[in-house]
Amino acid sequence: MASPFCGISTCGINAAAPTVFSTNKALSLVSPTFVPLAQEIRPRRRCNFRVNAAKELHFNKDGSAMRKLQNGVNKLANLVGVTLGPKGRNVVLETKYGPPRIVNDGVTVAKEVELEDPIENIGAKLVRQAAAKTNDLAGDGTTTSVILAQGMITEGVKIVGAGANPVQIAHGIEKTAKALVYELQKMSKEVKDSELVDVAAVSAGNDYAIGNMIADAVSKVGRHGVVTLEEGKSSENSLYVVEGMQFDRGYISPYFVTDGERMTVEYNNCKLLLVDKKINSAKDLIAILEDAITSGYPVLIIAEDIEQEALAALVLNRLRGSLQIAAIRAPGFGERRSQYLDDIATLTGGTVIRDEFGVPLHKADKTVLGTAAKVVITKDSTTIIGDGTTQEEVIKRVTQIKNQIEATEQEYEKEKLNERIAKLYGGVAIIQVGAQTETELKEKKLRVEDALNATKAAVEEGIVVGGGCTLVRLASKVDAIKQTLENDEQKVGAEIVRKSLSYPLKLIAENAGINGSVVIEKVRNSNLFSSMHLIFSNLRITNLNLPSSRSLPLTTPGMVIMPPLESMRI
Repeated sequence: MASPFCGISTCGINAAAPTVFSTNKALSLVSPTFVPLAQEIRPRRRCNFRVNAAKELHFNKDGSAMRKLQNGVNKLANLVGVTLGPKGRNVVLETKYGPPRIVNDGVTVAKEVELEDPIENIGAKLVRQAAAKTNDLAGDGTTTSVILAQGMITEGVKIVGAGANPVQIAHGIEKTAKALVYELQKMSKEVKDSELVDVAAVSAGNDYAIGNMIADAVSKVGRHGVVTLEEGKSSENSLYVVEGMQFDRGYISPYFVTDGERMTVEYNNCKLLLVDKKINSAKDLIAILEDAITSGYPVLIIAEDIEQEALAALVLNRLRGSLQIAAIRAPGFGERRSQYLDDIATLTGGTVIRDEFGVPLHKADKTVLGTAAKVVITKDSTTIIGDGTTQEEVIKRVTQIKNQIEATEQEYEKEKLNERIAKLYGGVAIIQVGAQTETELKEKKLRVEDALNATKAAVEEGIVVGGGCTLVRLASKVDAIKQTLENDEQKVGAEIVRKSLSYPLKLIAENAGINGSVVIEKVRNSNLFSSMHLIFSNLRITNLNLPSSRSLPLTTPGMVIMPPLESMRI
């Protein structure tokens, strides 16, 4: 039987229009947008004229360039800073299409900042990178990263402007920050279940309704379970738990993305093709993908790997809209990969394609496919939610794994087996965020997302006293660190870090209507400051908030600026 699936050569995806092949011309009746495989497409020479306009060079001989960089940093940080703390306020963002957005999330505000002056804009972008890195790795604490970076730049520019060696100062900042991270780890403690509510609520703007919901979700699926977010249909938040599995494998190609804003792939009622080997040719997939196109259901391929020719064919048909498709590499390696694939097959009711036995891939049809109620794929992870029809099989599979745990003596192997049980049996807790309006929904979802990320990080790495208090107390460790530095200028870099550590607490207090300088002195002389029931901050966020000196423009004597768009037009 012929297939609507098209394959292309590797060189086609890299250089020119792909070579497409098909075995059935009649397939165009089923999928008008599908490209016949037998059709040969010759590469066409593109006539794109590129205008290379001269770039602008700026030097910091009189300090003017550095001052402009600092102005850009301050403009972004001052705007983002109003959101910091439990009494932080909101920022309204104008959108090109749709209603304005009201947000309380630092990285979201930072992404929207574009300054007219090109040098100031570079300063804003440098600090935005610090926020983006914190957001990617911890999911929260972005505003604190921006304020810390602002503090280091403000204090550093004063010293460099007085004639100090910026390179040695940068080394001092770098070494001090690394040493403080070690001190921070010693100050942390493991988070208790009763404290998860506080951790989540603080990150959600002191919203204890959100904090209780996230803590409830974690208790239902376990500390190592999976919790995801969705936009709800009603005005109220809701929580429910379904069977599911998550693992650290993202999409192979970003061209599979269905949500361009969040860069995720999401499919409902998705079929799964599980292959315990490399897929070398698109022809091997024809039988299965032909039915997918005809019936209109999405397919997720999980395989050891997919070669370029087969991957290019999947991407081509995805972009043309003829096929709802995504592909990921199977989790694990070797024998453990085979075990994970069997677990996924158990959850979804599918059959794993293997060379050793069973049906070969090129003869496989839709009967080998598993079924998931929903799949969500990011660049780093995949979540598979079962449709609830395989509960008995899952219980049997978990029993088998428990028997393996009893039979093995290696602790590492026991840990991996318990991890598989958690993925199979723990399920996925889904929080549906509700609101009255779209604007409120977007803002509320950002807060819940921050709270969830903070809770996950706290579970993994522990907590410290929050509200900026821990950063202020870290300043007392700087004197000992200075004794390990090589020269006086590096010690000046350590002093820059010491002074910048008080910036977040000062701003948190001022946003709460309290004198920041007074609060800092109280924290230095007491055990706790609370601006609004603020108790805990997770260690990963506080750790990542200590910026690297490489992200600071103190060692920047010159800049290369892109010319204005008007000068690039013909």
